[in-house]
Amino acid sequence: MARPFLKWVGGKQQLLQQLHNQLPRKFDYYVEPFVGGGALFFSLQPKKALIADSNGELINAYQVVRDNLEELVEALSGYTNDSDFYYQVRSLKPYELSIVERAARFIFLNKTCYNGLYRVNSKNEFNVPFGKYKNPAICDRGVLRSASKALQNVEIQATYFQSSLEDLPENSFVYLDPPYLPVRDNSFTSYSKKGFNLEDHEALAGCFDALSNNDTKVLLSNSNTDWVKERYKDYKIIEVKARRSVNSNGKGRGEVSELLIRNY
Repeated sequence: MARPFLKWVGGKQQLLQQLHNQLPRKFDYYVEPFVGGGALFFSLQPKKALIADSNGELINAYQVVRDNLEELVEALSGYTNDSDFYYQVRSLKPYELSIVERAARFIFLNKTCYNGLYRVNSKNEFNVPFGKYKNPAICDRGVLRSASKALQNVEIQATYFQSSLEDLPENSFVYLDPPYLPVRDNSFTSYSKKGFNLEDHEALAGCFDALSNNDTKVLLSNSNTDWVKERYKDYKIIEVKARRSVNSNGKGRGEVSELLIRNY
């Protein structure tokens, strides 16, 4: 049984049952433009799929897990959970590394950084501090191998969501899990240098409408806000509960309300 090989803020592992309850009965092609940790993808293991993300480091890791698994496992085996080593690896420039070294760096930082966050500064440099975990699974061979098997024959693209939603095959199913519209002004959205703002959410909603007009089945996850409910009021909206732990204010952690929106 394949499962995510990364920790990911907003990951859907805990909501899989609710997501499965909302899936269309049948589809031939699976599309996920904001793949993140890929919890739903790995739980479904579709035979024909496109997964994408605008985070180039993330997508490189997926491609290497698919295509260069044994080299990746060998590289990760040399990493240690040590603070000095962590900051040494964090300081490396990804574009100066091979694709396997880039993927190993990305996975190592993901497993050992604070809270599994992926956050970059204005220079697009990863800047999350060391997580101080006792025994993180830096190289989980079983998880990586099952993930690699699930990714075979899957198209993997580093691109913005608009491009991944063009010219889809008939009977496609699209799952949209974007960076959520903030509930509070200090909510975390810095997954990339570009970020994901209200204009991006409106553009995504426009894609949702266009796909709906083409009879493409779409399921969207987002925060429970007035803007989201108003923008998608013509579609089916289901409220679900999830536990979230990334918030600078402790009162903002714990169980929160999220929305699942579908056009079928």
